[in-house]
Amino acid sequence: MTTQYWLMKSEPDAYAWADLVRDGTTDWTGVRNYSARLHLNAMRPGDRVLFYESMTTKAVVGTAEVTRAAFADTTAEEPGWVAVEIKVGVALPHPVTLAQIKAEPTLAKMTLLRISRLSVQPVARTEFDRIVKMGKTPPS
Repeated sequence: MTTQYWLMKSEPDAYAWADLVRDGTTDWTGVRNYSARLHLNAMRPGDRVLFYESMTTKAVVGTAEVTRAAFADTTAEEPGWVAVEIKVGVALPHPVTLAQIKAEPTLAKMTLLRISRLSVQPVARTEFDRIVKMGKTPPS
């Protein structure tokens, strides 16, 4: 099976990158969007994740890896909602802002720019690699 790539959004006041760094792993619970649920169900261990802090930060701040495929979300009051487990990857030395993503022509087709409110979304490997590379270089 080939590795898949994803972007997961979190509001920093709910669960920030610093929380994942502190915890090492977390169950990605609380997703209540049907499209995002389909993406969670498609995730497999080893898949790579861009961790995006929404609201105030509006930037990809690090990477993570899926360590456990979809399982029942214990925070849900109704059946059918799922969670996955992720583990911390690496912090990007220079967070890649939404403005930088919008300005980068090779990222113009990203789901993030077309369906901005979707909290879990697929990312092409080329998009994942480009954002990680951008995060290693100070913005000009």
